[in-house]
Amino acid sequence: MIVTYRINQKRLWNTLMELAKIGASPNKKEGITRLSLSLEDLEAREYLINLMKESDLHVHVDPIGNIIGSLAGTNENAPAVIVGSHIDTVFQGGIFDGSLGVLGAIEAVRTIKESGIKLTHPIDVVSFTDEEGSRFGTGYIGSKGMTGELTEDYFTLKDDKGLSYQEAFLQANLNPTNYKDAVRNGNEMKAYIEMHIEQGKVLEENNLAVGIVTDIQGPIWLEVTLIGSADHAGATPMDMRRDASLCMAEILLEIEKIAKHYEGVGTVGKLKIEPGGVNIIPGKGTFSVDLRHVDKQIRTQMVNEVYGKIEITCKKRKIQFQIVKKKDVDPTSCSESMIAVLEDVCKELNIKTMKLPCGAGHDSLIMSKVTEMGMIFIRSKDGISHHPNEWSEKEDCATGTQVLFQSLLRLAK
Repeated sequence: MIVTYRINQKRLWNTLMELAKIGASPNKKEGITRLSLSLEDLEAREYLINLMKESDLHVHVDPIGNIIGSLAGTNENAPAVIVGSHIDTVFQGGIFDGSLGVLGAIEAVRTIKESGIKLTHPIDVVSFTDEEGSRFGTGYIGSKGMTGELTEDYFTLKDDKGLSYQEAFLQANLNPTNYKDAVRNGNEMKAYIEMHIEQGKVLEENNLAVGIVTDIQGPIWLEVTLIGSADHAGATPMDMRRDASLCMAEILLEIEKIAKHYEGVGTVGKLKIEPGGVNIIPGKGTFSVDLRHVDKQIRTQMVNEVYGKIEITCKKRKIQFQIVKKKDVDPTSCSESMIAVLEDVCKELNIKTMKLPCGAGHDSLIMSKVTEMGMIFIRSKDGISHHPNEWSEKEDCATGTQVLFQSLLRLAK
């Protein structure tokens, strides 16, 4: 069904720019840092709640901190269409990652309300808590809370300053002991749809503003600790050293080889060497590993090989090691029915598009376990993301939101 109502491009862009001010570095060159439940994130959450209220949505915050703005349907017993993303960022992140999905959803639902269109199914706009996992080392907290995958263990995790997740929740006036009350039965949801920037170059290289996601890679995050011996840099011969940093360097190169061999991706984004003196042989090294592939079986092979290389390298260099799995999310495929809806909408709107896989992780990964799931991609300039230079054009954001608007009409009719 084609509706002639258009989303308000200027209003959408203004909300994106307003939200971008919260957590921005003073010189703008270091991007935006809104780590989950930080003061900056709490300020952004307040902005979002007020925006939802201004859009005449019924707003509530569930026990895990998910912000939900609801538009009622004509049938109060009908399952809801869920739409959204997240507003927390990585360290020194960009304007559009996650935020476009939330603000675009608000704009789409706001347009539905302003148009006077009555829909059978309610629509819930959700801003999920802590999708990125940058502060506490794990992500998808909000979507896991909604789907029943959250456990008490998550609340014992600590950030780099030693503050536990439980303490952070309490400081945000959220009670983590009630986290199970955030669970929603799959029967309460008709579908989940998320709009997100691509974070890659495929759409740009094909000169397309909008893409339709087919599959999403699932990440496994590891935290590896290496224990050697911190000795004097001048007095310890090279063949007598138990240098944790050299062991780490050798393992990092092996991770790269494994990822390339399996045509997956492997990233070490966080490293720490101790004690950290220029004239001290490093006795301890800690680093993160992020492994992804769209095929779970192949990803398992990648993980097993990484474990094996760590063991072999540490044995050779007489280094002790410990591996802790911080995140493990299965890859998934978007629902064929949702892909079909998005294809039909793009065709009706005369918007050229293409289908493509997704290399990044999203709350869609988690939501796909309980309901039909689909994703809309928006073109990213130069494929840059998780970086201050992350950018998507105003027109592309509006085009994607128009597709989202039209898709919500179909799903909630």
